[in-house]
Amino acid sequence: MKFISDPALRGQALALIEGGYDLHTHTEPSAFHRALNDLELIQEAEALKMAGVMIKAHYGCTAERAALINLISGCHARAYGGLVLNHPTGGLNPYAAENSLKMGASIIWMPTRDSASCLRGGNMPGDFFLRPGISILDDSGRLKKEVFEIFEIVKKYGAFLATGHLSTEESLLLCEAGTCENVSMILTHPEWDRTKVPGEIQAQLARKGVLIEKNWLNLAENSVSPEQMAANIRQAGVESTYLATDRGQAGAEHPGEAMLCFIETLLSQGFSDREIRTMLRTVPKRIVEH
Repeated sequence: MKFISDPALRGQALALIEGGYDLHTHTEPSAFHRALNDLELIQEAEALKMAGVMIKAHYGCTAERAALINLISGCHARAYGGLVLNHPTGGLNPYAAENSLKMGASIIWMPTRDSASCLRGGNMPGDFFLRPGISILDDSGRLKKEVFEIFEIVKKYGAFLATGHLSTEESLLLCEAGTCENVSMILTHPEWDRTKVPGEIQAQLARKGVLIEKNWLNLAENSVSPEQMAANIRQAGVESTYLATDRGQAGAEHPGEAMLCFIETLLSQGFSDREIRTMLRTVPKRIVEH
C-alpha cells in the first residue's frame, strides 16, 4: 500500500500515540539486518511519548535485552521482551520458555520462520540455514505433549502465548486448547499471507478471550486492504484487538513512523479516538503488565 500522510490526521495520530504500545518490533542485534537497534527503538518511542515497545527476535530471547535497555536508556518508555520457539532455542522447548519467563518475558511465540507451515511457503528474506519445519501437531493430528507443558509454564507466570507463524488449522487448535486450559492467548497477524485467518474466525476466537494482533506491515505489503483490516477489527471488537507494527526491517520506515501511519489509516476508516486508544493502550497494557 502506498501511504500518503494527511497533515490533519498526522496531528491527531501524534496525540493518540502518546501512552501507546507497540508489541511487535524487530531490532539489532539480530541474525537479520535491521533498521535500528534496541537503544534507538526505545529512544524513538520516548520521543513519541509512548509507554512501551516489545523487542522480538526470531532466534533468541529478548527479555534480558529489554531489562538492560530499561537500566541504561534513561527513558520513561519501557522495553519488553519475549521468546520465539524456533530451532535455535530448541523448538517446542518448555525449558527455554520457563527460563525466558523467569527473566521477565511477556510473550512466548510458537514457531515463526521455522514453523512447518511457514516453510511450505519457502524461505523468508534472510533465512540462512536449511531445517525441518516444526509442527505443534503429532502424526495423529493432536497437539504434542510439549505444547501442554508450555501451556502450564505460560499460565504459571501469567504471561501470554502467541501463535507465531503456525498454519490456520494449528492456530485454531492451539487457541481453543489454550483457552480451555485458561492460558492467555494471542492470534498473531491473521492478515499476513502465510497466517491468514478469516474475519469471522477471528471474531469467534475473540469471543473466547483470545487477543487479536493487527500489524501495519500487512497493510504496507498489501496482504490486506485498509477496508478489510477495518472490517476484521470491527468483527472481533476493539476490546479484543491491539495494534502493532512488525517493523524494523532494513530499508523500511521505523516502528514509530509505522505506528503513526497505522493510526492515520484507521482514522481514515472511521475509528474513533476512544477505539484507537483501546487498541493502542488498554489492550496491549494487559499483556505487558500482567
